[in-house]
Amino acid sequence: MEVLFHSSDFLLPSPSSSPPNHRRSSTYALVLLNQRLPKFTPLLWKHAQLRLCADGGANRVFDDLPLMFPHLDALDVRNRFGLLVSFSSVLLYYKPDVIRGDMDSIRTEVLEFYAKQGTKIFDESEDQDTTDLHKCVAYILQSIPNQESNLCILVAGALGGRFDHEIGNINVLCRFSTTRIILLSDDCLIHLLPRTHHHEILIHSSVEGPHCGLIPIGMPSGSTTTTGLQWDLIQQSGV
Repeated sequence: MEVLFHSSDFLLPSPSSSPPNHRRSSTYALVLLNQRLPKFTPLLWKHAQLRLCADGGANRVFDDLPLMFPHLDALDVRNRFGLLVSFSSVLLYYKPDVIRGDMDSIRTEVLEFYAKQGTKIFDESEDQDTTDLHKCVAYILQSIPNQESNLCILVAGALGGRFDHEIGNINVLCRFSTTRIILLSDDCLIHLLPRTHHHEILIHSSVEGPHCGLIPIGMPSGSTTTTGLQWDLIQQSGV
């Protein structure tokens, strides 16, 4: 069975921070949801090649992201075409490339602000059968072919708030099981390990751990074996 390698290089300041055999080779897309953004969101923004807000996630970028730069005026963070951030010498523009969703959460002034800045707006209010995250992932897959790019979709603000929203986000992992999607908050990182592969996970102990949970989704796992955990599983069934 083929081995899939997993590494949270996106939590590191630069590719050189990871071992040579695990240097960043993924293409990252970032989706921001309408929950509290993790404090490392500017780092995710820096690594991403495509940045989307799922409906009210735009409110979070507008309201919360400037708070992560307390030494700067909020209007400067929103309006500048470039922002010199402390962990890098590159200029970043904190304007989402796309806002997509059913538009029931985004505030009117936020929508108008980013529309004037040139953000692409997709009103999907006629589609009430999929979540805003589902809509954003579908857009990313249309824009960045998965097989060609080793695509990894980072989802910030995916945890916390309403439980049905959290479960809906986890359901998206299963609906798009062939795409690497990672749900992120300040204290959690969740991704799916498809049963079609063996998996090797590189842990960056400076930014991850020490806890790790394995949870079967939808049905019991047939047989699970792990190495490197404090309490490893050896051909454990029903887990």
